[in-house]
Amino acid sequence: MTDPETKHRPAAPALASRLLPLAGIALLLLLWDLAIRFSRVPLLPGPLAVARAIGELAQKGFLFKHVVASLFRVTWGYLLAVAVGVPFGILLAWYRRGGLALAPLVEVVRPISALAWIPLAILWFGVGDLSSVFIIFVASVFPLAVASMSAVEGVSTTHWNAGRNFGLTPGEIARRVLLPAILPRLLVGLRLALGIAWLVVVAAEMIAVDSGLGFLIIDARNAGNRYDLVVAGMVLIGTIGLALDAAMRGIERLPALRWGYAANVSAEAA
Repeated sequence: MTDPETKHRPAAPALASRLLPLAGIALLLLLWDLAIRFSRVPLLPGPLAVARAIGELAQKGFLFKHVVASLFRVTWGYLLAVAVGVPFGILLAWYRRGGLALAPLVEVVRPISALAWIPLAILWFGVGDLSSVFIIFVASVFPLAVASMSAVEGVSTTHWNAGRNFGLTPGEIARRVLLPAILPRLLVGLRLALGIAWLVVVAAEMIAVDSGLGFLIIDARNAGNRYDLVVAGMVLIGTIGLALDAAMRGIERLPALRWGYAANVSAEAA
């Protein structure tokens, strides 16, 4: 017979796990406010000033404009990187000779900072959205290619042999064996690349465009030292980045991929 107290016992840890992040944020805000109040030299605007600045942006319509502009550039740059980087990485790992020939080239270009491409992006595409999209693409495509290569190389030989023994064609092996096998590990690379894309768009917007959260920070700094708007832009960047990462983690937990997520959790716990 089930004990009623035992039945409801897991609710407390679940509630605590949800409240702990909120407690951490509350503690950070408290320490931030106290540091501003007792500091002789105000290094930052206080939390209330930043909240008012965000309200000001929303009231004037600038908040929606800048957030949508940044998300637009990230979406296109990231999707282009996925469309190019993932198939490219899979092909390099699948066809060994091609991988041996082209992998060194990837490793040479990959460490080059995406910000180093900004002068060339402006030269090729001018000042505007295309420059930012290109920079995001360059920043994301190589991590995605490397993640795809690593995922394919991690597929067990047993899976390949099983597909061949059943007489599957290369296309069927790719669709029915390779893709399900690499998807859990590939999602980790997709998640990391999305974080890189969001990081890079802010830096690109400080130079190559006239809208977006990166532009908001620089414009607020230059137009009367509005540091409340500067920090407001930083808070918005962090919040949206957290939301994007949470969305990717939610995809990792989908039922079709739960086996891969559970395996990763078990490995980390061990």
